Amino acid sequence: MATSNNYHQYLIESLKDKTEAANYLWAILQEEQTEPQLLEIALNNILEALGTTCLSTEEIKQQKAKINQLLNQSGSAVIYSLAEWLQKLGLELSVNINNQSKLLISSQISNDNLKVLI
Repeated sequence: MATSNNYHQYLIESLKDKTEAANYLWAILQEEQTEPQLLEIALNNILEALGTTCLSTEEIKQQKAKINQLLNQSGSAVIYSLAEWLQKLGLELSVNINNQSKLLISSQISNDNLKVLI
């Protein structure tokens, strides 16, 4: 189990970089076959990494409890709750054009003898 602990310590250290934390969460959300447990683990890992730098011990406990509440919500409320939860850790939600859309747009434009990178 020493390897598992070493990996967890490495992961938490790397997630202290907010860019790494954002990319980690993004990668989990890109999974084609969603696993709710994986999202819960990811959010807990991010809280463990970033919480100590911007939250008190009591606030960390509150945010940990909010993860369970958040994941049990349904409808649009969950998006707003997740956005609020991430904001407390210095992260935010954003919406981007996915790569498939970029390729489609680029392909349509190049068919008209125009080359535009989006």
